[in-house]
Amino acid sequence: MMQESKGNMYPGVETWNPLAGECKHECSYCSTNSLMRYPIIKTKYSGGLRLDYKTLSKSLGNKNKIIFVVAQNDLFAKEVPDYWIEEVFLRCKRFDNTYLFQTKNPRRFIEFYDKFPSKTILCTTIETNRSYPQMGKAPSVFERSLAMAFLPEFHKQITIEPIMRFDLEEMVVLIKQCNVESVSIGADSKRNNLPEPSKEKILALIDELQKFTVIDQKRNLKRLLL
Repeated sequence: MMQESKGNMYPGVETWNPLAGECKHECSYCSTNSLMRYPIIKTKYSGGLRLDYKTLSKSLGNKNKIIFVVAQNDLFAKEVPDYWIEEVFLRCKRFDNTYLFQTKNPRRFIEFYDKFPSKTILCTTIETNRSYPQMGKAPSVFERSLAMAFLPEFHKQITIEPIMRFDLEEMVVLIKQCNVESVSIGADSKRNNLPEPSKEKILALIDELQKFTVIDQKRNLKRLLL
């Protein structure tokens, strides 16, 4: 199923979710968790990882849309077999769109360096420079930053969402070495009781990041800036 994102993550960007099963990163604030009250979502995102071939076979159109691929899971988690990723790529390449791939394991971006669709945006999440238990089993933010630094020829983005308490200098270094075109910053929309930074810290971070990249402040960030 193709649908336009109606949440805070990427307004106006369509989503396509051909990967089913429970995400192995187990982040407590995952947006999919808040949707598990719907039986169709609970069925799709429970149990072992698997390709949803019905969704995989859907037409993606040829309108040069921006499509967020696997918005409710992580296509590049280490448990996802290579050939599943390649099947998703093959389907994307049949349609003339721009594809956004976002993961908390961007080291696998490097493994598929020469296999992505020609119009691709690569993104990872760096919520903080610290380590919190709510971040589950995902690779560390240091690993994510280093992997992104090794992808010089792609359109790259960072999302700081949900933003958590951070150390300013260390956070700026993590983001800067990724050499990205833009950084989006958003807050926890689902009130997961995360450790959140002060207004002053967020504004200081924005000031520093604006020196070398473009900043997109998500609508949900306003709650922390009041």
